[in-house]
Amino acid sequence: MGEDTGAKHGNWLWRPELGSITVSVLTALYLLVVSNQSFWSKGWLYLEGRPTTFASIAIGIAFLYIAFCVAVSVKYVMKPIFVFLILASAAGAWFMDQFGVVIDIEMIRNAAETNSAEAGHMITPGFMLHMLAFGVLPSLLLVWVRVRHRPFLWKVRGNLAVIVPALVIALVAGLSHARVYAAAVRAHHDWFEALNPFVPMVTAVQFAVGESGDVNIVAAPLGEDARVGDVPLSERKPRLMVVVAGETARADNFSLGGYGRDTNPELAKRDIYYFPETTSCGTATAVSLPCMFSVFTRAAYSHRKGLETQNLLDVLSHAGVKVEWWDNNTGSKKIAARVKERSVIKDGNPRHCGNGECRDEVLLEDLDAWIGSVKTDTVLVLHQIGSHGPAYSQRYPEEFRRFKPDCRSAEFSDCSREEIVNAYDNTIAYTDHILAGVIDRLVGQEDRLDVSMLYMSDHGESLGEFGLYLHGAPYMIAPPQQTHVPFVLWLGKDAKAAYSADCLADETRRPQSHDNLFHSVLGMMRVETRVRDPALDLVSACRLGATS
Repeated sequence: MGEDTGAKHGNWLWRPELGSITVSVLTALYLLVVSNQSFWSKGWLYLEGRPTTFASIAIGIAFLYIAFCVAVSVKYVMKPIFVFLILASAAGAWFMDQFGVVIDIEMIRNAAETNSAEAGHMITPGFMLHMLAFGVLPSLLLVWVRVRHRPFLWKVRGNLAVIVPALVIALVAGLSHARVYAAAVRAHHDWFEALNPFVPMVTAVQFAVGESGDVNIVAAPLGEDARVGDVPLSERKPRLMVVVAGETARADNFSLGGYGRDTNPELAKRDIYYFPETTSCGTATAVSLPCMFSVFTRAAYSHRKGLETQNLLDVLSHAGVKVEWWDNNTGSKKIAARVKERSVIKDGNPRHCGNGECRDEVLLEDLDAWIGSVKTDTVLVLHQIGSHGPAYSQRYPEEFRRFKPDCRSAEFSDCSREEIVNAYDNTIAYTDHILAGVIDRLVGQEDRLDVSMLYMSDHGESLGEFGLYLHGAPYMIAPPQQTHVPFVLWLGKDAKAAYSADCLADETRRPQSHDNLFHSVLGMMRVETRVRDPALDLVSACRLGATS
């Protein structure tokens, strides 16, 4: 009786049994075939449909995957490693396949520096379903299977019998069309960056190593010779400049630059200067924002240099200018580490905030009272949430649903491209309203302050062009939609009287970039220092009576 019961329990607990090499090969093929749609589609495109060449590289990579998986098929270790690879590959495949993103170091940095609210918009029902189908269920199947391992020496010999021939085949396959592969990789850097999950994992390790080395960096002083080269404050009005750091606004959708829809109705009624040919320093906030405020040009900038050197806000402080940073995004990326920084999200104004996010109108809430308290030369930076996706509909209130039907979901697959563009255009129209609101508040204080406003977006956004959505593409292959950004300058009556309108109008017809921000803000605040480059200061040369 006891034996029958045991047999019955044994049937209930039945699990299929496979050898470790078989499980390794199946896992390798699963990773390569199921989680690499982006890699294979790019490869077919970049190899110009050469089937023999494509087949050769497919064989070579397949055997590399097999060699790796067999090499780590150690008892008690292989299942955790394989489960991790399956889950990581499923997550990577979702973002690469859905949005066309490349998971490079800067993309990982951007993800690491986001907040929980922004991250939550990416964890959509579609993502969860994808992870269940292509990550969790295959992992459970792997855990369910009983893996048969041979004794150690037999296992080493058996594994080597697979690994060595696999590496040889991979080498032969790679060398057979090496010239074609090399040319394709040189021309298309995003191809092998899409090889999932191993290349994104190596990139993540590189990022982690780099971050560990950044912890104890102390920014070197910059512009300590800075001073306001002007008549004493007692003989003039205090100068107030508001710098609005935009988020994810692309110039293509600004009607100020010729876009067919009227997305800038309020700014069009203000006396502003718009610079239609402006390029960004990067394609993601974690790169562009620090670069914008750094002394380095885009060509010279690096993340490490940005951390190692003080920035525009420090130079202004050295000159005795009061500086504040108000943030409605994921923080200042250490730009405001040495000045007063305020998070309006943490303030949690119930009129404009909810679920860990705020609409940008929260930045205007206390602006009147704050401007009224200004008594010395001051620069205020307003860091927007702007047009950050994919939840565009969360960026504007109901009354700004001007373009309909607008996508009301963070799941792009739920919406048509027209609905996505409509929602995005509504965010631009709302930013137009915010900027006009800043200008109007400054106008209200013109009698006692010399006021001005400068707006630049940190980067642009893809809305389906070339199959891409969102932003963060490597700069060398990024489409112009991600690097062409809006740039607006407004001058109050005193500031305007100090400049040649014709000269500034000429500047709007020339290409500009984030490189100009550092030097132009110093110029507008009349800060003299050796680190200001007159060639990159687009306003000082237009000052009436100026010599540089």
